[in-house]
Amino acid sequence: QVQLQESGPVLVKASHALSLTCSVSGISITTNCYYWSWIRQPPGKGLEWMGVIDFDGSAGYSPSLKSRTSISRDTSKNQFTLQLTSVTPEDTAVYYCAREGWDLVPYNYLSDYQGSYRYLEVWGQGILVTVSS
Repeated sequence: QVQLQESGPVLVKASHALSLTCSVSGISITTNCYYWSWIRQPPGKGLEWMGVIDFDGSAGYSPSLKSRTSISRDTSKNQFTLQLTSVTPEDTAVYYCAREGWDLVPYNYLSDYQGSYRYLEVWGQGILVTVSS
């Protein structure tokens, strides 16, 4: 059974850096064709995808957070981490780590197009991080 667990400080001061770790069990984070993501949800707001690191260590980020976000991994511990710098109270949220999978869309014979889609298939329970001013 694949499980993800977030950990890290739950109280962070404004202007400091937030650092969270996602511990993965049941599968190696280097397993081909899986992607490891961070998502957050501020109180009363919707989910916001933050970024992802894939099975070979390549990372990508939401444009709105790219300048402040870094995702890395430690394959020896089977963990990946989120770093968010220069935090403000607006960064207060429940932070989730998740595994993304992918699948092919039906082949379009008219356009000769073969695409794929990604989905968040396994989630951690989330951790509430509060940024104080």
